[in-house]
Amino acid sequence: MHEPQVGEYAYGLWGLVIVNIGLFIGFLFSFAKPTTKVEWRSFGLFSSFIVALFVEMYGLPLTIYFLTSWLGSRYPVAHPFSHENGHLLGIFFGIRSNHGSVLHLLSNILIFAGAILIASGWSAVHKGEGLIITDGPYAYVRHPQYIGFIAIIIGFLIQWPTLITLLMAPILTIRYIRLGKKEEKYMLKQYPKEYNNYMKKVSAWIPKF
Repeated sequence: MHEPQVGEYAYGLWGLVIVNIGLFIGFLFSFAKPTTKVEWRSFGLFSSFIVALFVEMYGLPLTIYFLTSWLGSRYPVAHPFSHENGHLLGIFFGIRSNHGSVLHLLSNILIFAGAILIASGWSAVHKGEGLIITDGPYAYVRHPQYIGFIAIIIGFLIQWPTLITLLMAPILTIRYIRLGKKEEKYMLKQYPKEYNNYMKKVSAWIPKF
């Protein structure tokens, strides 16, 4: 496939949009496997985030259209619709914005770490068969899978922020936090003594070192 050059219009690549959405959502679905209505809604909202992200990354750059129309000649780059200049945090904060930049590397670390957390968390849940899980990532935090989703969201926001995903990110984060609290209430009803002891030893979101 033709690789857009700097200064070249790098959008309208709907094949890339479809492939990236399919691969990413399919990979996460193979581990996340929502079962309840709440989990399905949360996964659907996350999928909407991914769709909005890749549509703007390769398909139709609505955020850049809006920004260039609002800022006009004050827009900080000469070729806003090249792929390299779609990394808006780098553009507006004066950081090198190609794929080797500090922001891009940080983004990739968060995305891959999030995917690993989701996969390892689901593997532990599957092996636990409904019992309290205290090994693997659950030995450090009580909600590793939700932390994984949040890490992926933050990673993509660092790499390719858009107006839509910036609006969706806090909604998704709050939803995962609420979902974690709801699951804790359920576990406390099922295993009041055991899960309460687990909560005392392991933090919900930030590991204790």
